[in-house]
Amino acid sequence: MGQPNFWDNPEKAQQIIAQLKPLNGLLKPYEELESAAGDVQALVELADEDASLEPELERELAPFEKRLDDFEMRAMLDGPQDASNAYLRIQAGTGGTEACDWAQMLLRMYARWAEKHGYEVEIVDELPNEEAGIRNATLHIKGDYAYGHLQGEAGVHRLVRISPFDANARRQTSFAAVDVMPEIEGVIEIAIRPDELRRDTFRSGGPGGQHQNKTESGVRYTHLPTGISAESRSQRSQHKNDEMALKLLKAKLYQIEEQKRRAEVEKLYDEKGEVAWGYQIRNYVMQPYTLVKDLRTEVQTPQVQNVLDGEIDEFIQAYLRLKAERRHKKTK
Repeated sequence: MGQPNFWDNPEKAQQIIAQLKPLNGLLKPYEELESAAGDVQALVELADEDASLEPELERELAPFEKRLDDFEMRAMLDGPQDASNAYLRIQAGTGGTEACDWAQMLLRMYARWAEKHGYEVEIVDELPNEEAGIRNATLHIKGDYAYGHLQGEAGVHRLVRISPFDANARRQTSFAAVDVMPEIEGVIEIAIRPDELRRDTFRSGGPGGQHQNKTESGVRYTHLPTGISAESRSQRSQHKNDEMALKLLKAKLYQIEEQKRRAEVEKLYDEKGEVAWGYQIRNYVMQPYTLVKDLRTEVQTPQVQNVLDGEIDEFIQAYLRLKAERRHKKTK
């Protein structure tokens, strides 16, 4: 970056800067942590000579241990796309309105989590259900390591509760699928030939006023060799929807290749289903008792409402530790 001709090729320069971000995300905190460790060590030695300094040492240890834990988690986010923004898509499963309502609850949960961590959140695409809830929606979560933190949320989420849509107040089970993709533009090039793409436009029926309903501002791209499609309808401008739909398609195609790579690793541990669409990863039980349990890590909590309010860090961190352990075993 110090070369005088660094900005001669702006596109390449941006790619190099993007590669630098995850490195700085580790190196700078490490240098700060190393300095803090020296301060703590000095205080330990002083406390050995003067017992009156022990309360001060205890006060310093708690925040130091928290920083150490945070650094450990950041060190686990070393994948090629972990530092990227994320697209998080939620799809209601079978079960009609009940499943659509559950999908909307998950949408709120992830939006709340992102906001608590200072990420910028935008609904890229949303298809409401007629009665209540959503059939599907895609969130664009912008911020450092958004994808790295959320990658383990991909899979099927199961809810058990007394249905608010059942006059007989019977207990219902609902499913919704979550997929997480990195935003890859400017970091990795996904080559798509024009003859491999089909572009369709459609009227956007969601919120947005008369303009969206009367003009074909929605855009859908389909990758013909794979049949994979991506669409955007949230913007009033067809041009902006076009750009977002193409970004989403590239992210999906990259995710497929990444899943193939991860699946090869999972075969070693009989966990082929972990990356497969339709694999149940977490249960949320609201009746007859309250419990959220992740089936991969065995982490659980009775605080269902707190989890639905976005407090999912415990599950995210447990998954990242599990992933790191498996990778460590593989390299032995």
